Amino acid sequence: MREIALDTETTGLSYEDGDRITEIGCVEIIDKELTGNTYHVYINPERELSLDSERITGLTYDYLKQFGKFIDVYEGFLNFVKNDRLVIHNAKFDMGFLNYELELVGSTKLDANSVVDTLDIARKKYPGSPATLDALCKKFSVDSTIRSKHGALIDANLLAQVYVIMSVDRVQKNIFVDEIDDNVDVTVTSSYIKPKHSTLKYRPLSVISEAENIRHMELVSKLKNPIWSKFI
Repeated sequence: MREIALDTETTGLSYEDGDRITEIGCVEIIDKELTGNTYHVYINPERELSLDSERITGLTYDYLKQFGKFIDVYEGFLNFVKNDRLVIHNAKFDMGFLNYELELVGSTKLDANSVVDTLDIARKKYPGSPATLDALCKKFSVDSTIRSKHGALIDANLLAQVYVIMSVDRVQKNIFVDEIDDNVDVTVTSSYIKPKHSTLKYRPLSVISEAENIRHMELVSKLKNPIWSKFI
């Protein structure tokens, strides 16, 4: 399944007040693996940026003037994302801006029903814990040191890594369930036998990647006197 981790940067916080998109970054994910295929563009917003936006992104209107306007780039953007599922952190913000811009150029809006909001997932899965992208990177040991400034492609790449880890984590920690979450793709690799008279419903296990297996083996090698060593 193809998914697109997406992030935008803007001139300010409200498209209703006339703020515009300054940058779009997308990272392709297929079957919960990053492919290395990306889309990135800076956009001339046709207006000044707020001081906060300049500080956070390091972008200025003088710099962005050299790039095409949204009307010049939107077709390339839509050709990249196609009709595939979008993965966005705080989707309401980015989708609001994107659909506002698409409406201005007379294009069809993006489907809000084909979006996974990782902010919602994190808040439900880890209630009471910080759910910012920085916090999730720290939680899952995703190296975010490159993020000295907010950048759409940088953030989309970090988001893609966090999303893949959260997806695998959700599968591994929810083996016995009544229903399989539509937001998590599970690859069935072998049949399974339900114990006789059992009322539990079993979720098939997904294949772990080679990188995940290496991380697991590294963790196991660091354990001192694990309980199973008594039986070896």
